[in-house]
Amino acid sequence: MPVPVGCGPAARGAGPGRIRFLGPGCRSRSDARPLPAVPLPVGCASPARGGGAGAAAAAGEAGGRRAGDSWLPNGGGSSPRPPAPRSPRHMGRGSGSAELAMAAPPARCPDCPGPERGGGGGTPAVPHLGIAVDEGDVLPGALRIVRQLRPAWEPATVKTKLFTDGITNKLVACYRDEGMADAVLVRVYGRKTELLVDRETELRNFQVLRAHGCAPDLYCAFQNGLCYQFLPGIALGPDHVRDPHIFRLVAREMARVHAIHANGSLPRPILWQKLHKYLTLVKTELSPKVSDPSLPQDVPSLEALEQELAWMKETLSQLGSPVVLCHNDLLCKNIIYDRTREHVRFIDYEYTGYNYQAFDIGNHFNEFAGVKEVDYGLYPSKETQLQWLRSYLQAYKELTRGHPGDTQVSEEELETLYVQVNKFSLASHFLWACWGLIQDKYSTIDFNFLRYAKLRFKEYFKMKPVVTALQVPK
Repeated sequence: MPVPVGCGPAARGAGPGRIRFLGPGCRSRSDARPLPAVPLPVGCASPARGGGAGAAAAAGEAGGRRAGDSWLPNGGGSSPRPPAPRSPRHMGRGSGSAELAMAAPPARCPDCPGPERGGGGGTPAVPHLGIAVDEGDVLPGALRIVRQLRPAWEPATVKTKLFTDGITNKLVACYRDEGMADAVLVRVYGRKTELLVDRETELRNFQVLRAHGCAPDLYCAFQNGLCYQFLPGIALGPDHVRDPHIFRLVAREMARVHAIHANGSLPRPILWQKLHKYLTLVKTELSPKVSDPSLPQDVPSLEALEQELAWMKETLSQLGSPVVLCHNDLLCKNIIYDRTREHVRFIDYEYTGYNYQAFDIGNHFNEFAGVKEVDYGLYPSKETQLQWLRSYLQAYKELTRGHPGDTQVSEEELETLYVQVNKFSLASHFLWACWGLIQDKYSTIDFNFLRYAKLRFKEYFKMKPVVTALQVPK
């Protein structure tokens, strides 16, 4: 089955600017090893996590978990409230020659709804440009890419906007229209992202989400980044996600992503593989630092972390939460609200993959607290959660059962999901705490990752007895 190109070597004999179509299963002529066939979104066995898609909408990519808000345009008709700080989570890579290749499109599930717009014929191929953009000086490389994507644009008329506040990836917009309606967003991966993110998986999931109308247009991939469509709107902050009108839109959009079918396959959740991977990195890369005498009060021992992971796997896997296609990193800033169309879209697909439904929701609820200035007093109350979950279940039933009128949600269903979500929120704390320890060693971003990791571990152990006492209705 045709699979999108990741960052494999460029085909031999093609100079800069030449286009090749890479056939099914081939990265290039010089690397003809078959890639795994993927019936739909990837994530059953190969997890991902990373840096985003969007500018005001799509611009979220500047930093995955990010900080700052000066890069967010406040488009016409958008909410006047400034969005909250971006958060920190990721790292990046780069290198390569200059060749443009075409990746074959992913297959679409025959049972899933089609894309929101565009004609038939399936998902368009994604160009792969063999250019590496210098992370320290992104503008020249970004303009070089845009010259290939938009050859009709006169170079003198192209404006650029460098988003400088991201704390993971680098993002630049290249555009001619003053309103940035024609903007091409060039996202350059941050340092060391390959430890945490499978970029080929991210690319395939991006295409699948786009095919179902859940992501912006993807213009091309290059050796250390992606180019994609600017989405108008605002990136949400803690105030927005607590607004009943907006959080109902978020709940319905999450249901839409979760309803994307696995094309008859039986997907496995990526959670345990991801947790084991991160904990292994902590043990092999960071164990001397974690065992430092200055840390024991705030960072659990490796033995304690292994015990907690074993307990979570035994406990949470028995809760009966469905495995669905999940975003897995739904920070406030990864949600774009378009007031003119009254909808939201999610950005940042580096960690997208099949996972437990309750994890995706619980992780989002944890993000109500923010990232740069974390305040777990903002975690949604049970009343707010039940309202959110009712909207979600109504939308999910409508999408998966095919009967618009069949959206009744029983109190038992509601309470069951509430318990599952709050128990899985523990796994979210544990995951991003380990992630923070890894980032603290490798990231060059000016952010206190160790402090963030300690906060997540602290909240994990604080909430463990509380959520453990919750019981799923009989």
